[in-house]
Amino acid sequence: MKKQNTLTDKTYRLKLDAAPLTYILPTRHTRRSSLLYFDTKTNSNRALRYASNQKSPFEDEQDGNVVLEPVIFEDGFLNVKATNPILQEFLYLHPHRDRVYEEVNEEKEAKADIASLEIEVDALIAAKQLSLSQLEMVNKVLFGTNVDTVSTAELKRDVLVYARREPQHFLEVLNDPQLTLNAKVNTFFEKGLLKFRNNRKDIFYNTLSSKKKMLTVPFGEDPYYIASSYLQSEEGIDALKMLESNLED
Repeated sequence: MKKQNTLTDKTYRLKLDAAPLTYILPTRHTRRSSLLYFDTKTNSNRALRYASNQKSPFEDEQDGNVVLEPVIFEDGFLNVKATNPILQEFLYLHPHRDRVYEEVNEEKEAKADIASLEIEVDALIAAKQLSLSQLEMVNKVLFGTNVDTVSTAELKRDVLVYARREPQHFLEVLNDPQLTLNAKVNTFFEKGLLKFRNNRKDIFYNTLSSKKKMLTVPFGEDPYYIASSYLQSEEGIDALKMLESNLED
């Protein structure tokens, strides 16, 4: 059982989606409302009861002259002064803690907000720095966009909006090795190192050392995806190194 060492005012908040104007918390163990705390020291369940004139929240440690008082959340919140440590301990031990209500921890929540905002900022910066080929690839991965039918401004807007709304997932997608390779394949085509022929049915190398056919795109498949899949295979790894070398030159 955790003992609270420092006496401070505490605030508690209901976790209900729509907090009622008033909510009365069960304050004693009954058949209808089980308020039991499993004490690991005694390996037994101990009944809880809040009595304002007692020194313990455990019923077996209270005398027969108890003063029972309601514990009421007003507008979803309950403030407990440092001068009422028994109620604070009762609320800590209560089985409804972290299910029906939670203690408000401003510092913890501020740190969580900072972490969330930093991820959002990182996602937005990463989205802003994407090249056109990367923008197209990310749009394809996230939204299945036909990039031939939308403007660059639309591509960038959609990516920025998604990065703001789902920053964690956006960064995960952006750091996916497959996405990086897909973007690189787009660059190979943009730089003319790979060429389409026969109405985009065939992909040919277009480097100083090779003009031969790389592969035939299966009917109905995305040629960029097929090229990426080939270049990461055992058969295509040498071709990938050759294209990367030409790209650096």
